[in-house]
Amino acid sequence: MPIQKRYDTKYAGVYYIVGRMVGTNKTERIYYIRYRKAGKQIDEKAGRQFQDDMTPARAAGMRADRIAGREPTNKERRQALEAAKMAKAGRWTIDRLWEAYSATRKQNRALSGDAGRYKNYLKSIFGHLEPQQIDPLSTDRLRIRLLKKLSPQTVKHILNLLIWIINFGYKKGLTQALPFHIKTPSVNNIKTEDLTPDELRRLLNTIDKDKHLHAGALMRLALYTGMRRGEMFKLQWRDIDFERGFIHIRDPKGGPDQKIPLNDAARNLLQSHVRTGSPYIFPGRGGRQRNTIYRPVRNIKEKAGLPKDFRPLHGLRHVYASMLASSGKVDMYTLQKLLTHKDFKMTMRYAHLRDESLKRASDVASDIMSELDKAAGDEGS
Repeated sequence: MPIQKRYDTKYAGVYYIVGRMVGTNKTERIYYIRYRKAGKQIDEKAGRQFQDDMTPARAAGMRADRIAGREPTNKERRQALEAAKMAKAGRWTIDRLWEAYSATRKQNRALSGDAGRYKNYLKSIFGHLEPQQIDPLSTDRLRIRLLKKLSPQTVKHILNLLIWIINFGYKKGLTQALPFHIKTPSVNNIKTEDLTPDELRRLLNTIDKDKHLHAGALMRLALYTGMRRGEMFKLQWRDIDFERGFIHIRDPKGGPDQKIPLNDAARNLLQSHVRTGSPYIFPGRGGRQRNTIYRPVRNIKEKAGLPKDFRPLHGLRHVYASMLASSGKVDMYTLQKLLTHKDFKMTMRYAHLRDESLKRASDVASDIMSELDKAAGDEGS
């Protein structure tokens, strides 16, 4: 490649070559500066005549700044940029932590929900920051702003996700822990749904008349066993031990596999349920695992005239638990095992029902003693 001709200017150490403007045939001067630094001669580009609005005088000023050490050389500037880029790549920002954290999670609806929360509410504010760069004021502002348009429960989910991401980085030794506690909204989410005997009768009658292959059976199984919706969707025929009388529940709400008793009502329901050839008891399209049955169970709920806020499947899990607790025959520890609650606090929401049952039993004893006292008084007179 031929060496382009260099043209000196009236400024020492400043010269130019003639080149063409990008995208046109118009010629322009490309200025260079030459100087020594640490005993080494350096030639570097100062800029283009038109594109960079470069002049010999400006180039001479750049040369003087380089010689005096007021400005880095082009090479030093490139090295600094590369170092900054590498440092940035090594930074465990919230964005990077989210990517690493989400990669450890199972691909399901819960992860999909968290991905939406991160993208919509956390990424733009905290994504580029490292945990130690987050301050209490920024999290307080986010909480206050979100509470103006979202429910306290939703805001709590969003802030908890930020906490989980940071805790993940800290536990993995990637980042520092937050030096402060992120305040989340207080939420009263202990909702215990129940049905009156009349509502329950209407529901069962409506289920009997419904033509959907799986909706009514799912609702009955929730009522008979207290199983969660997701657990029933994952239920396969191999999970039913008709001989020993157990249902094998896989991955109940993220916990270890569990076994619950197969009672007579559930046994009769499953033995009479139509088998479709799918391994799943309540399969979705193509025999694959089902992920929703919202409309069919909602139709049954509406035809039965149940309360609008009653959740067709999860609500029946509450009805199951309430019936057992109020019977007075099932202690809280047993109820926890039947509901596969990891936290005993979740089970204790039903404790008041058992207390009422015990009180009724105590009242029976009181009535008996009153009758005995009355009989003794009659004999004394």
